[in-house]
Amino acid sequence: MAFWILTGVVTLMLAAMLAMVVLRNRNGTSEPAAAYDLRVYRQQLKDLDRDVARGIVSTGDAERLRTEISRRILSADAQVQAAEAGKEQDNGPSRIAAVAMVLVIALGTGGLYWQLGAPGYGDYSLAERLALAKERAENRPTQAEAEARMPAATEPQADPNYLKLVEQLRSATAQRPEDPQGQALLAQHEARLGNFKAAYEAKARYIELQSGDIDTRDLIDQAELQVMAAGGYVSPESEDLLLQALSVTPEDGRARYYFGLMMGQNGRPDRGYRIWAETLKDGPAGAPWIRAIEAQIPDMAGLAGVEYEPIAPGGEPAAPLPGPSAEQVEAMQNLSPEERQQVIEGMVSGLAERLASEGGTPAEWARLISALGVLGRDAQAGEIFAEAKQQFADNDAALEILNAAMAQVEANK
Repeated sequence: MAFWILTGVVTLMLAAMLAMVVLRNRNGTSEPAAAYDLRVYRQQLKDLDRDVARGIVSTGDAERLRTEISRRILSADAQVQAAEAGKEQDNGPSRIAAVAMVLVIALGTGGLYWQLGAPGYGDYSLAERLALAKERAENRPTQAEAEARMPAATEPQADPNYLKLVEQLRSATAQRPEDPQGQALLAQHEARLGNFKAAYEAKARYIELQSGDIDTRDLIDQAELQVMAAGGYVSPESEDLLLQALSVTPEDGRARYYFGLMMGQNGRPDRGYRIWAETLKDGPAGAPWIRAIEAQIPDMAGLAGVEYEPIAPGGEPAAPLPGPSAEQVEAMQNLSPEERQQVIEGMVSGLAERLASEGGTPAEWARLISALGVLGRDAQAGEIFAEAKQQFADNDAALEILNAAMAQVEANK
């Protein structure tokens, strides 16, 4: 209410000042120009008499000049008398103009604010705005709700022979729903036709048939297809897939792009900008997600209140995280379940000791947290998570990676 009172008073004061200028009667507030001329001519007569007395001007010239000045005095005096005797100008049109000006200023500014401003929007503190963003993220539309708002899909424009082959592929996968290769092919070709809903459903079926042996790239593929099906919106279902992928491969640029996009959509452009900025620095230059970030990060920075300066993408992909070699993996296949468990425990313990003594990257800490969660050692995973957060307290991008790993551990309890 105070805002409306203040802006209303200021607007009316400015309008009143302009109206006073319009209404001012110039005839009553200022003398005619001839009055100034009259004073000048009278002064010239006095100066002429002094010049004659001092011998500067001859008597004949003085008489001729006095006659001319007197003629000018009479003319100027007549103009002054006419101006004083004349009627003041009618202020009717001025009053109408003043009223119109006040209305235009008052109603115009109010209308502009109604269209461009945010009437009724309170002055929220940072804590209140963060709480609103959290509530907005928790109550945002589901994947199905987002898809329901999309316009009806148009018929794909493709070669009739290709469409016929895709139809045959649909029939084949329907007859053999347990064939993962068929589901993978169906997802690929449905996406090529723009049938993103059918594509991510086939991809989800393919992941389900993997029986736990999931490649994180497939999770990101499904999340990406869901985002496309929802018109660029990152739904809670897509977020879950991204968190699963980031908990295992926190350096994946494609997943980080969509995760940053989701942050911007959920009212946290500050976090979205930091994620994108770190992703740009990691590169690699020319990657699809890098080009997408470069095109959108100026807008994200504006929403986050950051003065954006272009960030040069990294030139090389991030180095892979250290892990068991191919020979070690092959040797583990010949071990009994108990022996294999012991080897995995040893690897996890070795990683924990190395990070404790030498430190490591956020991705390595996230891998340790995820591994402990897989082993069922959730309490220890929480302790490692707390320790890692202290080490990377000033690195927001690192905290995002760690939070994603711990969120996955919590989800798998």
